[in-house]
Amino acid sequence: MTKPSLLAACAACFIASTLPLSALAVDQKMIQQLKRLKPVDQLEQRCDTEGMERLKADKVIAYTFGRPVYEPTHIEAKGAVFRRNGEWYKLAYRCTVSADRMTVLAFDFKPGERIAHKDWPRLYLYPP
Repeated sequence: MTKPSLLAACAACFIASTLPLSALAVDQKMIQQLKRLKPVDQLEQRCDTEGMERLKADKVIAYTFGRPVYEPTHIEAKGAVFRRNGEWYKLAYRCTVSADRMTVLAFDFKPGERIAHKDWPRLYLYPP
């Protein structure tokens, strides 16, 4: 590796190490898909993705137990759920994003109790 290449690699590693984990997980393909959505959907999907990252979940839904409260760059989802290891759990989260809705600036969450399998059909929840 030449000196310029080594220097560029070191700079990239430094920049990557200073970014929040979620910034690394959201790739350009996902950003392009998000940009095709309406702003409120961009907000919800970006925050749901952040929840998936932080909870190590394969799905987050913001509205299962109640309608989220939306602002242009903020969502409060007290009635959310997430799925991890094939089980659904209650979730409450608050998420604030940048003006373009592509970068999460703050994400606070509180996971809740497991949701019984017998309740899944009524709540439109599904297995992995």
